[in-house]
Amino acid sequence: MELTQTSSNSAKLVHARLDLFEPGPSPGKPGGPRGSIPFHFNPKELTVTKSAKWESQNQKKAGSAPPANFTTPEPQKLTLEMFFDATRSPGSSVVKDVEALFETVVPTPASIGQKRPSPPWVKFAWGPLSSFLGYVKSVAAKYTLFGSDGRPLRAVCTVSLEELPSEKGKQNPTSGGLQPRAVHTMREGDSLAVIAYREYGNAALWRPLADVNGIDDPMRVRPGRTIFLPTAEELDDARARGIARREVAHARA
Repeated sequence: MELTQTSSNSAKLVHARLDLFEPGPSPGKPGGPRGSIPFHFNPKELTVTKSAKWESQNQKKAGSAPPANFTTPEPQKLTLEMFFDATRSPGSSVVKDVEALFETVVPTPASIGQKRPSPPWVKFAWGPLSSFLGYVKSVAAKYTLFGSDGRPLRAVCTVSLEELPSEKGKQNPTSGGLQPRAVHTMREGDSLAVIAYREYGNAALWRPLADVNGIDDPMRVRPGRTIFLPTAEELDDARARGIARREVAHARA
């Protein structure tokens, strides 16, 4: 299995991750963010499947195949591998990483408190790609290396995601897959405010644009850096999540 290792020292290498959300009150509308599970190594392959459900009617006089009637589209599915390695961190193991994945198939405390038990909603994100909003159908972990004291040092996890229903009135037969977003390479004189105004007509959207790209200091974005430009709807969602995080931080201060 060929892997591409993530590194914070590389400006060009983007980390793949699983973004987690609280279950939402309605289809297509997730609750607040629950953090992310980062990939130690970026995946080499992603398997995306989509199928339709048909019902066949047996007829004695049918030709090579009986007539079939379309009934409904099946949820889209995404299967990927996550490789964890703790060999470069003395005294650590990959147990916490694997446990974080297993927790994605367990109801969140908030959903239990609201008497609507549900595991977190999930979205795979990697640079200009983002998957459908879904849930983790299954997780299988295989430990492949152990330390002399028995600590698991490496693990390969197979994760299967399944699409959640979309919001009514916004369904699209081609939606739900890995969706590319536009990109912009920063040049001398560029700023996030200028880009936000040019792309979305609102310079004030520089903050959620920085959040989406993981930029800690928006005033020092170097020329040559690639900026991912999400859709206006994605940026609105990021803006709402950012406001919620700041309100929580202010309340705790």
